[in-house]
Amino acid sequence: MELKLPKVVLDLLTAQKNYDSDAYADCFSETALVIDEEKEYKGKKAIRDWIENANQQFNTTMEPTKYSETDSKAIITAVVSGDFDGSPVALDYHLETEDNKIARLEITLSNAE
Repeated sequence: MELKLPKVVLDLLTAQKNYDSDAYADCFSETALVIDEEKEYKGKKAIRDWIENANQQFNTTMEPTKYSETDSKAIITAVVSGDFDGSPVALDYHLETEDNKIARLEITLSNAE
């Protein structure tokens, strides 16, 4: 099943697949906020550094399995694999967009089966 995804989400997934931290950060607004494992990363530089470190440390891959949206909010459910305990794991990426950029991303364990 192919998911219909907005351009900014496709760009984010492509950047992750290519381990391109600069392209990943470019999907976010200048003042964006990422929350991952209860830690906050604010602004494009912090987001770029976070994803660069995560990719180097965990060698992660994402396989989106579900997408839903309402207005400027969306949830991507993805199976994430890599060099970490519990891999693979289903995660929900809670996105808020503004002007075709991601303004907020919170990553949580998925309730999806």
